[in-house]
Amino acid sequence: MSDTPKKPARKKTPPKAETDTPKANAHAGADAQTNKVEDQQMRETVLAAVLPHAAFDGFTDSVLQKAGTQAGVAKAELARLFENGPISLIEFYSGWADAEMEKRLATTDLKAMKIRERIGCAVKTRLAILKPQKEAARRAAALLSLPMHAALGAKLLYRTVDAMWRAAGDTSTDFNFYTKRGILAGVYGSTAMRWFNDTSSDEKPTEEFLAARIENVMQFEKFKAKAKDALSNFPAFADWAKPKK
Repeated sequence: MSDTPKKPARKKTPPKAETDTPKANAHAGADAQTNKVEDQQMRETVLAAVLPHAAFDGFTDSVLQKAGTQAGVAKAELARLFENGPISLIEFYSGWADAEMEKRLATTDLKAMKIRERIGCAVKTRLAILKPQKEAARRAAALLSLPMHAALGAKLLYRTVDAMWRAAGDTSTDFNFYTKRGILAGVYGSTAMRWFNDTSSDEKPTEEFLAARIENVMQFEKFKAKAKDALSNFPAFADWAKPKK
């Protein structure tokens, strides 16, 4: 009998699970995309059901539940779609309005306009999107103005004005990127507040208010440019203003 140890039997490699194949991964990706689209559609359906009620009762848990029932969305699904309840719904509402604004501006010949006209068009377009449910939009803004929701309100305002500047063709990446958005936040925020209180049929007062705010910004930009040119003539200031190496 041989003393040579027998080689251990080679273990058979188990077949790869179907989820590891490119085909399975493609199916998984398609399913995830389908679920995402379905979730978006359900959120939009709930939002459409909420807005008429919110105009009278505000954005509350009871209004959200009522709208969910009308939209045929189960409570468990409603809780998943809007994790933080009404405040999540308002965040979705703002994002939806931004997306609609971008769609409309994409079909507008903004390149043929001056920069002030582009910004004015963006602001008026977003307000036009909110107009059919103006009172609901006012109640949403009022809720975001509360101290407990101020951070979210600021974040949503930034997203809106960022979308406006991008639609207007802004490609800045330096400090101007932030100053432009900060200035437009003031213009849009104050104009929206003026619009919420505008009861005129043609809303001309709001448009005049917006034009005046944009003119103020343009005058400030001209002053800033002149001041920069004037101060650049002073060597000491010019040297001080140079970035440090």
